Order: sequence, then C-alpha cells, then structure tokens
Amino acid sequence: MMHRSKQYLIDDLSMQESWRLFKIMSEIVEGFENLSEIGPAVSMFGSARVKPEEPLYESTVELSKKLSKAGFSVITGGGPGLMEAGNKGAFENGGESIGLHIHLPMEQHNNPYLHIRSDFRYFFIRKLMFIKYALAYVALPGGYGTLDELAEALVLIQTHRIKPFPIVLFGTEFWGGLVDWIKDQMIPNGFASEEDLDLFIVTDDPDEVVSYIKKHVIL
Repeated sequence: MMHRSKQYLIDDLSMQESWRLFKIMSEIVEGFENLSEIGPAVSMFGSARVKPEEPLYESTVELSKKLSKAGFSVITGGGPGLMEAGNKGAFENGGESIGLHIHLPMEQHNNPYLHIRSDFRYFFIRKLMFIKYALAYVALPGGYGTLDELAEALVLIQTHRIKPFPIVLFGTEFWGGLVDWIKDQMIPNGFASEEDLDLFIVTDDPDEVVSYIKKHVIL
C-alpha cells in the first residue's frame, strides 16, 4: 500500500501539471488575440548585444524601413540590439512594429519602438507566433536564439509541416561559414540534400531582401 505522503506528493505534482497546461493554453490564446489583426509580416531575428552605434544596427534599421515601405509589418523579439533596430526601422517609417517578449531569468528589457507587444513565458509558444504570423524570415547575425529560430523554420519547411516561405540570411560574412559547413559536411555525409540549399538565400543587400520576399509573397 502506498504511503499517504507519497500519494499527496503525486497528487500535488499532477495538479501542478494541470495548472501548467492551463497557463500554456492561456498564453496561446492571448498571443492569438494580440496578433490576429496584424498586417502581412516579416519576422526578424538577431543578437540583443549589438549596439546602436555599430554599422550592423544601422543596416538593420535601413532594411526594416524598406520592408515597412514595401507594406510589411515587422515582428521581432522586442528586445535590444538588432531586435530594437528591426522595430525602429518600421516604427520610424510609420509601419506596424511588433515585439514578442520572452521572460528570462536575467530580465531582457523591451525596446521603445513597439506598437504591439505580446509577452511569453514559454519559448515554444513564442516560436509558434513567429511562424504563424510571418510570411517571411530574416535571420540577422546572432547567437543560439537566432540559430534556434532559423533551424525551426528550415526543418518545418523541409519536412513539409508548413508551406515554404522566404528565408533570408542577412550578412554574407557572418553566415558564410555556416553555409560552407552545410555544403562541406552535411550534404556530403547525407544529412541534407543539395535542394535544401534552396530553402534560403544569403545577402548583404537590403533591396535584394525586399525584392526576394516580394517575389515569393502575395500581399
């Protein structure tokens, strides 16, 4: 016969899991409600560590302005660095600027260039919103978070879980090594195919980014 204290522990854990499920459902519903009326959007990912005085920050602002002028809303993680630059370009151009903020142990502040802000505790729900409400992805130089978002989109397209959409790697010097590694290691070893290289483009030209996205997206 199970000891009563152990049964209480099991019941308590079960209740915690039930409440966690309700929190997850609530966060999904809130995200849908906050973002359901935004216009055609491009999700932009990049490092939070880039400073406003750095050239990459300015080129990201320029790119975001061009996307906004082309009729796209801009979605970022809503934080500092290249996320801020992405929001700033759209905001200053009068376009729609959205930030999907994640709660982290070391709190990451929101940038001041947001028209719409949605808060998330769970990374997987936040990634769902990036995918669901974006017609294209622009991956800027960044760290593990940027790689995570990029890989998520690539594998979903590769496995036909979502319809293909434009993915742009902005910054040839930064992304060139990764592309070479895919060509030199993944493809020869049979872990990817030559066709998988067609899932994205790499460029330094903001105008090419906009042209590529417009070519594959009907507004």
